[in-house]
Amino acid sequence: MHLSASEKIAAFAVGFDASAISAEARAAAARALYDTIAVAVGGAHEPASARVLDYARGQGTNAARMATVWATGERLPVEMAALVNGTMGHVLDFDDVSSPLRGHPSVAMFPAVVALGEGLGSAGRAVLDACVVGLEVTVRIARAIVDDQYAKGWHSTVSIAAFGTTAACARLLGLDQQRTIHALGILVSQIAGTRENFGTMGKAFQAGQANAIALRSVLLADAGLDASPAALDGKQGYAVLYADGQDLHAELDRLGELPLEIERSGLDIKKYPLCYATHRAIQGMLDIRRETPFTLDDVERVDVKTNYRATVPLIHDRPRTGLEAKFSMQYAMAAAICDGAVNLASFRDEPVLRPEIQAFFDRVHLSQGEPPTFPRWAEVAVHLRDGRRLAIRVEALRGSAQLPLTDDELIEKATDCFVYGRKAPGDAGRLGQACFHLERLPLQAVLDSLRGWGRRASPMESLAAPHAPR
Repeated sequence: MHLSASEKIAAFAVGFDASAISAEARAAAARALYDTIAVAVGGAHEPASARVLDYARGQGTNAARMATVWATGERLPVEMAALVNGTMGHVLDFDDVSSPLRGHPSVAMFPAVVALGEGLGSAGRAVLDACVVGLEVTVRIARAIVDDQYAKGWHSTVSIAAFGTTAACARLLGLDQQRTIHALGILVSQIAGTRENFGTMGKAFQAGQANAIALRSVLLADAGLDASPAALDGKQGYAVLYADGQDLHAELDRLGELPLEIERSGLDIKKYPLCYATHRAIQGMLDIRRETPFTLDDVERVDVKTNYRATVPLIHDRPRTGLEAKFSMQYAMAAAICDGAVNLASFRDEPVLRPEIQAFFDRVHLSQGEPPTFPRWAEVAVHLRDGRRLAIRVEALRGSAQLPLTDDELIEKATDCFVYGRKAPGDAGRLGQACFHLERLPLQAVLDSLRGWGRRASPMESLAAPHAPR
C-alpha cells in the first residue's frame, strides 16, 4: 500500500523509538534551546518584537493553555506566546541555522514546543526528543525541495520548518497517527513566508508565525478538525504548489535513519547577528584585518565570491536601515573593516548610515561560483591602494556544526544577548545551567530560570556592552 507523505511523517512522529536518540543528540538540542532563548531575550526590545507583543496581549488571557513569554515572564495563550517568542528569537537574525534547510530550524520550533510543553507539564527529555524528531522531518523535506523553492523566494524557515514543528508538537501532545495526518494537512492550509520580507519586521514575524500555525494545526486536529491525507503530495497539494511536484518520498523514506539529522548535518550557531550567507566572508575579512591592519580609506576594492546560490538572500546592496543591513554583503564588509567587529550594536540604523560606510558600498563586488550549492565557501580579496592584494578562502566556519562553539563561548554569546536585552549578565549563566541539564529535569526548570530576572542593564550599558563572541 502506497502511503502519502503525511502518513509517512505521522508514522515517524508517533512511532519513532526515542531510545535511538543519543545523549549527544539531546545535548545538541539543549544547546540549541539555550541559544534560541538567549537570542529571543536579546531581541525583546526591537520594534518588531514590541508590535507583535502588543498584538498578542490583545488576544485575551483566558485560554485554557497558557505559556510564558521568555523575555518578560508574562503569560499568554500558547499560540500567542509561541508567536511572540518566535518573533523575538528571529528579529536579531542571530539564531541558529541548518545548512540543508537554508533557514533557521530552532526558532521555528522551540517556541511552539516549549509553549505546549509548559501547558502539559512535560519532562525536559520529552521536549528535547520531540524537537529531535521535528528537526528530522524538517531537514528531510528540505533535502528534497529547498534549493529551488528558496531560489524562487520562499522563506524556508516557515515554508518547510513548520512541518517539523507540527510533527514535534503532535508527538509531545500525544496525537495518534490519524490526527497527526490531519494536523499536517491543516498546516498546509496556512503555510507561507516570503524572502521579499527580508530586511523588514515581516521576516521575524514569519518565524513567529511558523510556531503559531504549527501549534494551531495540532490543537485543531486534537479538537477533531480533519484535513486531506494527501495535502502534502496530492495532485493539488503542497509539493505541486510550492515545489513544482518534486518528489518528497525518497527523503521521507529515510526518516529515522541513523545518525539522525541533528548529528548528521547538525546545527550551526551564529557568531554574527546577520544573514548566514555573509558569515564566511566576515570571518575571512576579520582574519585578514587582524593579520594586516588597514582602514576603509586604504581599500580600493573588495571582491567576495561565494558558493553557488549563497548570494540569493543578500537582497540589499545599499542598505539604509539596520534590518536591511542584515542582508547586505556590502555592509558586512564595510563594518568588518571600519569597526573590526560585526556585532549586535552594528545593526542600529545610525552605524549603517555613517557617510564613510555608505560611500564604501560601491567598492564591494559580490559574485558566486558554479553549482553545486554545497559545501559552502567564501573567497575574500582586498585590493589596497598601495598595490597589495590580501586574500583568503574560508570553508570551515567557527560556530558551525563542524567547528562548534564551546559551552563557555555559547554562554558568552548568550551573555551579550542578555545585556543587549537589558537583563543582568548572570541570568544567562543560570539559564544555561537549566538548559544544559534539561534531559534530567522537568521543562519547568528552564521556565523557572526565566523568572525573577536580576538587575536590568541601563540603556547605555545595552548599547555599549555587546561584542562579537571570541
